[in-house]
Amino acid sequence: MTPKNVLYYGTEEPLPERTPLRAGPLEMIFERGDLRYIRLGGNEILRRVYVAIRDRNWGTVAGALSNLSIRKSEDEFEIRYESDHRQGEIHFRWSGTITGARDGMVTFSMDGKALTSFLRNRIGFCVLHPIRECAGRPCTVEKADGSTERGVFPRYVASDQPFLDIRAISHEVEPGVTAEVRFSGEVFEMEDHRNWCDASYKTYGTPLRLPFPVEVKAGTEIRQSVRLSLCGKPAARATGRGDAVEFTIAREKAAPLPRIGLSSASHGQPLSSREIALLKVLNLAHLRVDLNFSADYDAALRRATSESKALGVPLEVAVTLSDSGQTELEALLGRLRQVEPRVVRWLIFHASEKSTPPKWVRLARDRLSKYDPRARIASGTNVYFTELNRDRPHPSLLDEACFSVNPQVHAFDNASLVENAATGASIVESARQFLGRVPIVVSPVTFKPRFNPDATGPEPPPAPGELPPQVDPRQMSLFGAAWTLASVKYFAESGVASLTYFETTGWRGVMETAAGSPLPERFRSRPGAVFPMYHVFADLGEFTGAEVLPAQSSLPLAADGLALRKDGRLRILLASFSPEPQPLRLRAEGLGRRVWVERLDETIFEQATSSSDAFRAGHGEPLEVTGHWLEFLLRPFGILRIDSGG
Repeated sequence: MTPKNVLYYGTEEPLPERTPLRAGPLEMIFERGDLRYIRLGGNEILRRVYVAIRDRNWGTVAGALSNLSIRKSEDEFEIRYESDHRQGEIHFRWSGTITGARDGMVTFSMDGKALTSFLRNRIGFCVLHPIRECAGRPCTVEKADGSTERGVFPRYVASDQPFLDIRAISHEVEPGVTAEVRFSGEVFEMEDHRNWCDASYKTYGTPLRLPFPVEVKAGTEIRQSVRLSLCGKPAARATGRGDAVEFTIAREKAAPLPRIGLSSASHGQPLSSREIALLKVLNLAHLRVDLNFSADYDAALRRATSESKALGVPLEVAVTLSDSGQTELEALLGRLRQVEPRVVRWLIFHASEKSTPPKWVRLARDRLSKYDPRARIASGTNVYFTELNRDRPHPSLLDEACFSVNPQVHAFDNASLVENAATGASIVESARQFLGRVPIVVSPVTFKPRFNPDATGPEPPPAPGELPPQVDPRQMSLFGAAWTLASVKYFAESGVASLTYFETTGWRGVMETAAGSPLPERFRSRPGAVFPMYHVFADLGEFTGAEVLPAQSSLPLAADGLALRKDGRLRILLASFSPEPQPLRLRAEGLGRRVWVERLDETIFEQATSSSDAFRAGHGEPLEVTGHWLEFLLRPFGILRIDSGG
């Protein structure tokens, strides 16, 4: 039997311990050296306060905590610990002290020293303000020179830093109560973290206008502090909220379910007949293939064409041109006429441009329309939304605009990934401001970055026995399925036209290959098994052409879901993000007298992943609808499928 933690989130390592804290009227969580979810009643003031060590390629060097001491009472606390960061040439150690007082003041200080000489892009505090409570709200910034500036947290994703040279920033958190965050030890500035799919505004040092990477000499000492304080009297002492999640569905303002596809597997092995049969169940809209003109792309094109024909779906072809784009496209035309793939869209990129210039879009349209004038021309960026936001395309040149997404540019823990799933809605809303009615294609969505577009030097290969940087063991877990459902929810409710996720097979796909994991001790899949996320895509595939109804969770970081309507039927998919059993209440209006409920959790994991046909053959258990609410208890990281109306 697979260990429970592996079923839950892909590894046997326990989740970090969470310690609830209070500082007078404020509530918060201490987790692995960080402060998270600092709240006044139901209002979140800060999402996270932490210290980041970033190497020359913007990689995060994780720290090992030691000598942890926590003293707390009902209204105050003091925490002390040490954090040691070692990776390659980097060795940096710092001592942290966090105090919370009864008047609501929270102080976080770090005192660090470089034990080796190394290159860094950043060392120091990062403070995250939440989107829901802050977007579009006024704030006051005290500058490094002592002057003040009144501003607004951006509603739409800001392409540049909203605020520079920050010494302190304050905003109203409830009527008559202002929260101030004050910094020392460095010059700070703010960026809109949503550009990289993070659900926050991040205030950080050192300013990006200064050159990087910077050499840190052995013996260099770095001291910084962050202080949060309240001005004004809170209306009432903060109280804990109930544990039950309430999920409600609106019947208006429905959006079409996006066309959903997968990427061709990067491991290069062709699909087997069994894998093709399993993938057909998903009712995919397309298969993405990336063509690299700096190598022999003929094999990739032929394999993807064969697989797309076997699956009965067209290709989404990502073409990355060089400055010899005209010659490359002419050569591609010759290959296309030999292989004859069916193409639904071309994604046009340039090797040395993060956002594709108009000349390459025009050239691609002129050449590729000779093969199939019906195929759509999409362009934008093959990396993060920030590149599209900073260098915006000409909408008149495009049939569709595209960008890629992953939730782990800056943070890698489960909680951060859940937070970041919702950012898709902000990104799409912001993209509409400069794209107008141009359809939006998100391709691909992956758990981890496919490559580092911001590296300033060569990246070392993974150490023996370590997973490649593109692979996340959560891919094969219940958490992976729950996160996927949340990601689809926010993009779908926002009205994107098309989504491309993950890969077909392998440890970056929706099922394992027959050969199994290349590192079974680190990626604990079974040969030939489907991953739980496979069933999320199958549940969506059965409702291809459906409407997506707006749905709201009262505690979206604990559980969330998606509602679909098609031909008078309603399908609701609910997912828990909690490592503990999660109570959930579903508003029952419009569900009829009876629903059918299917669970995907630890109790059915083995059958669902090893015998997917048998698992999918069932329709779930019938449940009579009485009263205004249906109540469920979701097992850790479990998923519910609820069907009504037939």
